[in-house]
Amino acid sequence: MPEAPVLDVRTPGEFAGGHIAKAVNVDWNGSDFEKGIAGLDKKKPVFVYCLSGGRSGSAARMMREAGFTSVYELNGGMIRWRSEGQPEGKAGAPTNASKGMTKADFEKLLNTDKTVLVDFYAVWCGPCKKMKPDLDQMEVSLKDKLVILRIDADQNPDLLKELAVESLPTLMVFKNQIQVSKALGYQSKEQLMNLVK
Repeated sequence: MPEAPVLDVRTPGEFAGGHIAKAVNVDWNGSDFEKGIAGLDKKKPVFVYCLSGGRSGSAARMMREAGFTSVYELNGGMIRWRSEGQPEGKAGAPTNASKGMTKADFEKLLNTDKTVLVDFYAVWCGPCKKMKPDLDQMEVSLKDKLVILRIDADQNPDLLKELAVESLPTLMVFKNQIQVSKALGYQSKEQLMNLVK
């Protein structure tokens, strides 16, 4: 490990898709997180990040409670890192292939006379999971005038960068292919309904 370790606390699959150079993968949701940090010097600085900040925030809190004196979090995680065009290390063979949906693919999905609500989410994101039942209900009750697109942030990092999505969940509303509103973070059902009015 480098003198000031950089911990990527995402899953091994996320890590393999791109990470900060010289980062070490210690999965926050894995069973061996405590074992993974056991060899670190608690008196030296440690840098921690995930995709958007949720898991790294939890990991940093736990590390501070365990006696680490200098734990620094990457504000905005890999989403912000990528949006700022910072370099990435890759696991395995390098590839030039685009990751996920292109902006052109995304724009085709907006080609409807209905209002389109786009939900950028991740399967591990607590607020995203909490909001999903309300979105599912809205999709059924408003099917004549609303389309809901759920886009997995982990599967579409290039699109997130192009659309400047830097936190999860991010919701965008489009009418006639033009973005009319945007909301960040958890939204109650009432807030979701107001967003698509």
